[in-house]
Amino acid sequence: MLYTSTRDRSVSVTSAEAIACGISKDGGLFVPMELPHIDGEFINSLLGVDYITRAEKVLSLFLTDYSEDEIDYCVSGAYADGKFSSKKVAPLKTLAEGVAVLELWRGPTCAFKDMALQLLPYLLTVAAKKTVADKTIVILVATSGDTGKAALEGFKDVDKTKIMVFYPNDGVSPMQKLQMTTQEGGNVGVCAINGNFDDAQSGVKAIFTNPEVIKKLDENGMMFSSANSINWGRLVPQIVYYISAYCDMIENGTINNGDEINVVVPTGNFGNILAAYYAKKMGVPIRKLICASNSNNVLTDFFSDGKYDRNRKFYTTESPSMDILISSNLERLLFHLSGENDELVRKWMSSLSGEGRYVVTEEVKNQIFELFAAGCCNDDETNDTIEKCFNNSGYLIDTHTAVAVKVYNDYVQKTGDKTPTVIASTANPYKFSASVLKAISGGEPCDADEFQQVELLIEKSGAQCPEQLSSLKEKMPRFTSCCNKEDMARVVYDMLGI
Repeated sequence: MLYTSTRDRSVSVTSAEAIACGISKDGGLFVPMELPHIDGEFINSLLGVDYITRAEKVLSLFLTDYSEDEIDYCVSGAYADGKFSSKKVAPLKTLAEGVAVLELWRGPTCAFKDMALQLLPYLLTVAAKKTVADKTIVILVATSGDTGKAALEGFKDVDKTKIMVFYPNDGVSPMQKLQMTTQEGGNVGVCAINGNFDDAQSGVKAIFTNPEVIKKLDENGMMFSSANSINWGRLVPQIVYYISAYCDMIENGTINNGDEINVVVPTGNFGNILAAYYAKKMGVPIRKLICASNSNNVLTDFFSDGKYDRNRKFYTTESPSMDILISSNLERLLFHLSGENDELVRKWMSSLSGEGRYVVTEEVKNQIFELFAAGCCNDDETNDTIEKCFNNSGYLIDTHTAVAVKVYNDYVQKTGDKTPTVIASTANPYKFSASVLKAISGGEPCDADEFQQVELLIEKSGAQCPEQLSSLKEKMPRFTSCCNKEDMARVVYDMLGI
């Protein structure tokens, strides 16, 4: 299988080259030239086996330049016993009849990003040996909270790699900030920026495509790659868990093989729901992809009228990992829905960069309406949903999962569609303990510090806090720097010592 760029269809690279580079030289994102097809027989072959086996079978369809032994090495290393708190790796939890929560936060950093970022270091190091064996890979990451810690943990002390993470100084939860700033490892760096996630993301992209920076790294035996979902190696592992969830629904008797399901995903950068789109296009019977946003509802508006416009007020919300107005992975969807029209994609992305907006064609708009439903949820509704979910089912959810639950409930009320549904749950509630505690306490804020609130939440909910979060109380931050967007390149140089 070969991969091309969303902005230049003449590009043709292997999966190893796409993963090693992270982003195409033209600024486009790598996408498969064709998607593999799976049928009911393939789904049957995934029943009764563990997550590692499912991942190996699915990934082998996309990573055809990796040997069977290499895929086994990568997948077994990523999802080995003890790394995830559930043997199922990504278990389903029944929320209501026909509605299941897909718990994607059972990994070492308690967020769904672990599902890909425990695997990416293995994929990348194997790819580097195939393509750029003499180079040190420099991973640049912009994070809205969860990607940063998951990437740092995944790449910690990995040979011939260095990783630098930028996060918005006032745009992550206290627990997320502590996770990043206390990170161990000799090859890691972390820096806050004055600005929001979009500033961090656009700053990282600018560094990636700056010829002077690229030349300087090359002179020092280094090259850039990415751990953000712009890297195909981040996105392809996420396809696996939607296929696995479909298999689990068959196994638990919710559906029969061939029955349709709906998938609901809380999303900001559009990577997680794009993975569900790929699963659908491969042949998983997904009826509707339901895109859930918080008050930064640029995607909700886009899916209602085909107009993408980031020129709007930016909200800092209780679901900070979704506080995004530039959804990078939407570019991949546009490439596919436009008939792989790289000229149109370049035009739209240029308009987004220059004017902050673009409008898709009627043909693309009609396909979007057929594939997707969308909705949004403000902080009050988020808190109300957390409280109702806990009171009605005894199940504690975080602020991002709550956005998805609320949008799903609105969708059912509007459409009457009771198709069996999977709701992606993206983070452990203790990553946002202050918000969750306030929600289940009837909206009453608490003046206690972060870890006192953790204790109160344990007492009130009965849900245990993962040790990897509670142990942060004893750790001192290693990284305390903050920079402006225009100084990010200098920070990278300083971290690399060049």
